[in-house]
This record gives sequence, C-alpha cells and structure tokens, in this order.
Amino acid sequence: MALKLIGAGLGRTGTLSMKVALEDLGFGPCYHMAEILADPMTRLPPWKRVLDGQPDWDAVFGDFVSTVDYPACTYWRELAAAYPDARVLLTVRDPDKWFESTQATIFSPESLGRLGGTAMANFLDKTVWGSFGSGIHDRDFMVDAFRRHNAEVENAIPPDRLLVHEVGEGWSRLCDFLGVDAPSTPFPHANSREEMQANILKTLGSEKPMSLEELSSNVRARLASLRSRPG
Repeated sequence: MALKLIGAGLGRTGTLSMKVALEDLGFGPCYHMAEILADPMTRLPPWKRVLDGQPDWDAVFGDFVSTVDYPACTYWRELAAAYPDARVLLTVRDPDKWFESTQATIFSPESLGRLGGTAMANFLDKTVWGSFGSGIHDRDFMVDAFRRHNAEVENAIPPDRLLVHEVGEGWSRLCDFLGVDAPSTPFPHANSREEMQANILKTLGSEKPMSLEELSSNVRARLASLRSRPG
C-alpha cells in the first residue's frame, strides 16, 4: 500500500501524539519508531536494504499508510520522491525546547548507552544518531541542525503539499490539510518528557543491559495502552 502521508519532523516534536492522531483520523496504521521497537524481528530486516543503499520502501512500510518520527523522517526526501502523491507533514517545536527534550529522553546518556548495547545499535546509529555525530549533546550544534532540517523540508516541498504543524496546535489545520472532519475529542497527548523519562527508567533502570526482548515488551505494552485509551 502506498504511503499517503510522510512525516518529516524529527523525533521529540510530538510524533507519538501525531501517530495516535493520524490513526484516529483514518490515516493508520502510522509507522513510528515505536513500531520497530515493538517488533524488531519483523520490522528491522527490510531496513537492511535501505542501509545498503537499495531501499524497497513498500517492503519497509507494508500496510502502513502514514509515517512520523524516526527512522522515516531521516529519509523524508527519498520518501517524498518515491511516493509523489503523498502529502508531507513537518512537526516542529521551539528549537531549544526540542534540544532539552532530546537530552532528557531519546538522546540522554542513559538511553544511548543502553540502546547501544542491544542488537539495534547499528541500525539506530545509521538512521538516528549518526546524523548528529559527536555533537549530539552540544546545544548550539543540535539547535542549528534542527533548524536546518526544518528549513530544508520547507524549501524542498511545495507549499500545497506540506503542512508545518506546531506541537500543541490541535486538530484544525491538520484536518483541513487532510480533508477530514475534526474530532470532538481532544487532540492526543502522549509521550511527554516526564512520561518518557518514567518509561526509560522502567525499561533501563537496572545495571544489567536490557535485552531487545525486554525493550520490545515494554514498547508493546505502551502501544497497547495508547490504542485502548478512552475517546
């Protein structure tokens, strides 16, 4: 199935909330790093061809009709070319707040250290961490990289194909962009900094490096709780 919507926004720009929102609006299932973490045995093998420079995007995404977050946002340019009819969604937030959020969650030393001890380390290095290199904890470098990324998307994608969506903005412009009615329920709010820190502590809290199976179990439970939420 061809992608209908490509999420170009970097992680920690409300991407898990957006995943839930898009699925509520009928643009699901929506591909997110959480889907890979929940089922790496199924989701990782198609990425090998991507990393080898011979992507089969239909094999990567299967029945998914939209994407947000890593690793797809790293390949927004390639995906926009591969799926010319798909719209592009750029989720954004204040650059300094984005940096602070990454350092407390996905790019914290604890998260990097423990994930670096799993079988996913090479994949994550090539699709997420590698683009930042040794500057991953440098505020000026990271803020500049974030601004550059967003500017490149805005400059490359025609305005009628692109929506720039600010964290906390809600339903209105998103639904207009997608051509659907806005729900009466509040916009989803998932994976706040505090919530993700708690999940990291739960999963990474022991001295023993976590196994990929333990990581997957934790993420599967998190996704199940989001799918079963009221409203």
